[in-house]
Amino acid sequence: MNTKITELFGIKYPLIQAGMVWVSGYKLASTVSNAGGLGIIGAGSMYPNVLLEHIKKCKQATDKPFAVNIPLFYPDLDEIIKIVIEEKVKIVFTSAGNPKLYTKLLQENEIKVVHVVSSVKFALKSQEAGVDAVVAEGFEAGGHNGREETTTLTLIPMVKKEIDIPLIAAGGIATGRGMLAARILGADAVQIGSRFVTSFESSAHDNFKQEILKAKDGDTILTLKELIPARLLKNKFYRDLENLYKEKASVEDIKNHLGRARAKLGMFQGDLEEGELEIGQIAGLIDEIKSAKDIVDEIVSEYNFALNEFSALKL
Repeated sequence: MNTKITELFGIKYPLIQAGMVWVSGYKLASTVSNAGGLGIIGAGSMYPNVLLEHIKKCKQATDKPFAVNIPLFYPDLDEIIKIVIEEKVKIVFTSAGNPKLYTKLLQENEIKVVHVVSSVKFALKSQEAGVDAVVAEGFEAGGHNGREETTTLTLIPMVKKEIDIPLIAAGGIATGRGMLAARILGADAVQIGSRFVTSFESSAHDNFKQEILKAKDGDTILTLKELIPARLLKNKFYRDLENLYKEKASVEDIKNHLGRARAKLGMFQGDLEEGELEIGQIAGLIDEIKSAKDIVDEIVSEYNFALNEFSALKL
C-alpha cells in the first residue's frame, strides 16, 4: 500500500491516528505505530514535562515512526518546540495557527512538518509555508474544525486540485471503506480520530467511551464557532450553551460558560453532564471498544476487501 505519505513517513499503511487532546498519549501512539500506521502524541493537553515523558515512553514502546501534534495556540509553544527538537521527534503535525511559525525551524532539524487545514485557502497557505504535507479536515470531524462546514467529500477533491504536496484526508473516516473512498477522492492517506477514542489504549475516560458507543446519527453538533469550532455530543453542557445562543449571549458570556478545562472534565475525567465531549459524526457507527492494533487491522482488511469489490464495479 505504497503512497506519497507512506514513503514520506516510512510507514506501512497510509493510516494516521489523530493527535487528540486528552486521548492520544504514548500508549495509543506506540500501538498504532507498531501496527503499521502512524501514531501521534497529542501535545495540546500536555504540559511540557508531561509531553517529554510521553515522548520518552513512546520511544521505549516502539522503534517505528511516530509524531507529535502541536496546536499553535499553545501557551508554552517555544518550550514544546524545543522538546520535540531535542528529543529528535521525526514528524510534527501543527494545527490551529500560522504554519509559517515553526516549519522552517523544524525542517532545519530534520523534522517533517504537516499542517491541518479546513479549506483550500489554508491548504495553499500551508504549501507556501513549505510544509511537507497537509491534512484536510472536513466538517464531519470531532474536535476543532472549520467554520465553513465544508464536508470531507467536497473538501478533499478541491484541495487535491490546488496543491502539489501530499494530502491526508480527515473527518468522518473510521472504516476501511471510508479510507478507500478518501483515496479515490485523491488523498494519499487518511487521519482517523474518533475511532481510536474508543480503543483500550486511549486516555479517554471510560464514561466518555461508553457514551460514544450509544451515539446515533444526529447526536453531535458543530458549535463554539465564535471561539474555536468544536463538534460535541449533546449533553447538559451543550444544552446550556444552546440556551445562551438563543438568548443572543455575547462572546464574553460564551467564554465564561466554557470556562477552563471543560474538555478535560468531560473526556478525561468522565463528567458527562458538565464536560465538553468532543467527537466526530462517525461516532454513530462506532459500537465496540477494542485494541488500537485490532482497529488498524480491521480497517486495512476492510480496505482491501472493498478495493476488490470496487475493482469489479465497471460500467
